[in-house]
Formats: sequence, C-alpha cells, structure tokens
Amino acid sequence: MAMINFRVFFLALLLLASPLLQVARCQLESEADVAEAVEGGDLGIVGEDVQDFSDGNFGPAPGVETVCVFPKNSAKLVVAGEETELLVGMENVGESPVNVIAVKASVHLPFDHRMLVQNLTAQAFNNASVPPSAQATFPYIFAVSKYLQPGTFDLVGTIVYDIDQHPYQNTFYNGTIEVIEAGGFLSVESVFLVTLGIALLVLFGLWLHGQFQRISKKTKRATKVEVGTGTTDASLDEWLQGTAYTQSASKLKKK
Repeated sequence: MAMINFRVFFLALLLLASPLLQVARCQLESEADVAEAVEGGDLGIVGEDVQDFSDGNFGPAPGVETVCVFPKNSAKLVVAGEETELLVGMENVGESPVNVIAVKASVHLPFDHRMLVQNLTAQAFNNASVPPSAQATFPYIFAVSKYLQPGTFDLVGTIVYDIDQHPYQNTFYNGTIEVIEAGGFLSVESVFLVTLGIALLVLFGLWLHGQFQRISKKTKRATKVEVGTGTTDASLDEWLQGTAYTQSASKLKKK
C-alpha cells in the first residue's frame, strides 16, 4: 500500500512540474527574443528611402492632433503571435501640409516604462500627406512575440511626420493592452492551477481511502463478546470423572 501511494504521489509531482517547465522554457525564449530586438534596434520600416527617426526626440507640431481606435476590439485584446490592427487618426488644423513618414510602437511593463519588453515593427507610408484643414486615417498592424506571457502591458504608439522638412512626432496611444495566448483564453497559469487542484483532490482521496482501510482493520481485530449457553470441554470431563462434580451433574440430568 505504501509503494502504491508513493507511485501515485510521484506521478502527481510530475503533473505539477510539467506546467512549470513549460513556463520556464517560454520565459527563456521570450527573453532571448527581447534581447535580440534591443540589441539590433531594427524597427522593420518598410518602403524605400525612409528616414529613420527612431532615435530622435521630437515633439508634436502645433495644430496636429491624433487619436487611436482599435476597430472591433474595444477590450484591446492582443493575441500573442498574431496580428492586431489599430487605426491612427490625424487632423491637421495648421497652415502647411503634413507628410506622414511612419507609425511605430513599443511594449513596456505597466509599472515602469523604462523596462522595454519589445520594439514592434514600424509601418512606413510613402507619399502620405494630410493637407491643411483635413483629416486622415492610417492603419497600423503589429504583432507581439508569441512567447510573451499573457498579462497586462503598456503600448506606446507614435506617428512620425514632417512639416516643411522639420521632423515631428505625436504619441497617439499610451495605455494598456491585454495580451492573451493564441487558441483561447486558457493561460499557463490557469492550466497550472487546474492541474494543482486535480492533484490535491487525488491525494486527498488517497488519504481518505487509507483512513477507511485503517478503521476497518481495527474493527475486525476487536474482540467479540458473545452471550449464550456454555459448552463443556471433553478433556475437562475426563479429569473430573469420579469426582463429586460429575456425580452431581449426573443427578441433575436424571431429574
């Protein structure tokens, strides 16, 4: 019985350890991807002859307003490894046309924006301009790493443009997004909790089974007291033959 309990307990430990090993592997791969993105510094701007303003510290131009919309995704759910679309709206109330260069974004930890999680691919626009007193919408499609752990992160998106050959940039979104795993809302943490709960239930059931068996064995070993007619042993009768006890017993039988 002890050997069976040990085997079951060992299997339960393996079940508990498997989600943890998966989480550790995903974290290592995610850290490697983030390290490559930070070291390379490649924004992935598409198009030809696009000037890189990624390292510039530009401010917004007066008279240029931007907004951001997640179409059909008001909850701002981002599936890890899959493309997500957002729309950047720009309004030019100035006197000069705005030449849109690119849209870029990055993912940060919510409690500290200095902790960069991932630089997202930048979307460039060739010959995109917004005339004075006009509005325009620019799509931006991005995808976070498929190894990024589910949770809440901050997305910082900026649109880079120039007016009369002077570069500017506006932050069109600086808020939270919810990263979820591909294939549904079942996360690694939920799988681990379910596995842990099942293992605890199995161990509790084995403990109850052992307690019931122990109680049943004690009940069987308990002495039974029976009240009934007494029986005489034949060997005892042989020792008492010829004594007063046997004579009195024979007289009682005759009566």
